[in-house]
Amino acid sequence: MRTALWLAVRTGTALLTLLAVSVLVFAASRALPGSYAQLALGPYASADDRAQVTADLGLDDGLPTQLVRWLGTVLQGDLGTSFVTHRPVATELAERLPITAGIAAIALVLTIAIGVPLGFLATRSRGRSGPAGRLVSALGISLPEFVVGSAVVFVVSRYGLGLTIGGSSADALLLPGAVLAVFGIAATARATRDAVLQVSVEPYVAASVARGATAWQTVRRHVLRNASIPVLTVTSTILASLLGGTVIVENVFDVPGLGSYLITALDRRDYLVVQAGTLLVATIFITTSLVVDLLAGWLDPRLRAQLTGVGR
Repeated sequence: MRTALWLAVRTGTALLTLLAVSVLVFAASRALPGSYAQLALGPYASADDRAQVTADLGLDDGLPTQLVRWLGTVLQGDLGTSFVTHRPVATELAERLPITAGIAAIALVLTIAIGVPLGFLATRSRGRSGPAGRLVSALGISLPEFVVGSAVVFVVSRYGLGLTIGGSSADALLLPGAVLAVFGIAATARATRDAVLQVSVEPYVAASVARGATAWQTVRRHVLRNASIPVLTVTSTILASLLGGTVIVENVFDVPGLGSYLITALDRRDYLVVQAGTLLVATIFITTSLVVDLLAGWLDPRLRAQLTGVGR
């Protein structure tokens, strides 16, 4: 019962958040200088021609009317038609989403596969590599994807190395995914290190050692499971960075994914594409955050007791 109530509250909050995001993106896109008609027809078009295009697209209606109309079509499963390509927005998003998902998946796998072991190893060699490890972690977190990506493009373009830049083939996604993972690896390593150090001084860890458990048994049964909870929580923040970073790396590496598509649509004032794409990204992020919270509750007995009422 508690779990059902918690899910209902979180789902309601998620829907309200999506509504707020939709309104903010709608308002922000309309506040940009210039209009679709001005950009599409050019500077020498007559005022009558621009007014006709604006009316044909329904952009001459009041902003509240446009917003309500768009939200109504979204609730019916219709994301509208692109002003530029005259194709369904849902079709164009579906074509580009797998490319962006591939980059994000590569980055996420590298983040977990490298970041977690690095963080754990940092706790075993604090005296020897502590300052160096903290410096590398700080650099990885602070360096923008644009800087790292531009450096990688320069090196690969100059020296070849047999790596692919540009396009949507599987091998063309490796470098953007690796660049995107730099922040994730550094943040995950730091979170893992801090979590393991914090859990290692808990009384139940000392009690396990006192009962004769080996170091590996203690780590496996108590340290790893409990340290994974804060690391899992940080994952939602890292995922937000990955979703935002795809916009940058796709443009740097000339990958025709969702991020570069939204930037192009924004430049062209293709409002329906911008609104639908942002709503899609927000939905992915909110859904993932909900899943992360559920996993954290399953791993943490205290949270699980609060959700299920067991032990009260």
